[in-house]
Amino acid sequence: MTEALTALATSLVSGAVKVVDLSAPLGPDTPVLYLPPQFGKNTPKVAVHTISEYDENGPFWAWNWLELGEHTGTHFDAPCHWITGKDHPENTTDTIPPQNFVAPVNVIDRSKEAAENPDYLLTADSIREWEAEHGEIEAGSWVLLRTDWYKRNGSTETFLNADETGPHSPGPTVDAIEYLLSKNVIGWGQETVGTDAGSAGGMTPPFPAHNLMHQANKYGLASLCHLDQLPPKGAILIAAPLKLVKGTGSPVRALALIG
Repeated sequence: MTEALTALATSLVSGAVKVVDLSAPLGPDTPVLYLPPQFGKNTPKVAVHTISEYDENGPFWAWNWLELGEHTGTHFDAPCHWITGKDHPENTTDTIPPQNFVAPVNVIDRSKEAAENPDYLLTADSIREWEAEHGEIEAGSWVLLRTDWYKRNGSTETFLNADETGPHSPGPTVDAIEYLLSKNVIGWGQETVGTDAGSAGGMTPPFPAHNLMHQANKYGLASLCHLDQLPPKGAILIAAPLKLVKGTGSPVRALALIG
């Protein structure tokens, strides 16, 4: 074990380095994305089926089988999730290099703005303002948008926040995603049900966090929680999807290490 890993292990045991859970509970009450009919089928809600529970079907053990979509709850988007990323090599959850599941993380706090306006959009200029205060975003790092939206997660209605005009939730503009890609980040994530704003279907191109990030063979994280416990810089993000064969994504137990 190297000196750096020894120091990390010691810090984890002592509590000097803390582990922050960035994941929402996953179960039948987990909010799932609703798509208008013109966009095709929707992900079903999570269903948990008992196989046995210390009974005649298995006297000494309890276990279940699950029904859920790849992009349910706190989840990882692989590049093949979007048509723009379908032809990249190593673009599925079983082929992505595992080195890419652990990276530094930048957390951009726009919780005040999102509280005042649920349709808040993060722009490239806003990112530059954040960098002027906290330092430049590094190549190979994650960028996460903190809006405290996860506090709505207990209710599907308030989490999706949709009305007759469509969903209303914060997210990035096209120029924000283009700017992050110029920095060669490894991925983009936020606390809403998907990686785009509720209004993203009307952008050019539509759904830029999906369209542009996956076009660049980058990754996404959605339905994150507890970003309010992370510093703007200095944390390490661990987000490893299940090794699903040809998986377009996967629920994850996203964790952050903070010191």
